[in-house]
Amino acid sequence: MPLRPGRCYRHFSGPAYTRKEYIPGIPQPKISKFTSGNPNGDYDYELRLINTEIGQIRHNALEAARVITLKTLSKKTGSETSFFMWVLKYPHHVLRENKMMAFAGADRLQDGMRLSFGTPIGTAARVQKLGETIILVRVKKEHLQFAKEALEVASKKLPLDTRIEVIPLKQASVS
Repeated sequence: MPLRPGRCYRHFSGPAYTRKEYIPGIPQPKISKFTSGNPNGDYDYELRLINTEIGQIRHNALEAARVITLKTLSKKTGSETSFFMWVLKYPHHVLRENKMMAFAGADRLQDGMRLSFGTPIGTAARVQKLGETIILVRVKKEHLQFAKEALEVASKKLPLDTRIEVIPLKQASVS
């Protein structure tokens, strides 16, 4: 099995650290837009990137998955008006790190584990139940294969195992 990215912050223990009004110096999430494309289009299929593992997804991994999905869909379909993409997870949880120095003489500058609460280094989205949708894409019938490819590439950017679910939005007409 290949190594997945984001091994340090993939799993979590304890409650979420989300009270941002009490936390100074939180970096802004890298994810800039959560929706792209035409939300009011007449689409045939809805594809969902669903988690099969419980864990955390850092904000930079969510942004990487969003960018590669948008780029692949825009290139293959020809325009941003022929699909709708929505990143459903928001990085609420604040990640902390107790920075340790690793050079000569560092033992005189740091306290080790004494008062090691840590400083904020980023944010993450917690996926706490199996089967939660991370990214949703709506496309027409002719772009279904392109959307599958885009979500397959996006799943490789995420630290958790995922699967792609295809849901038809229109009933098949019986003649």
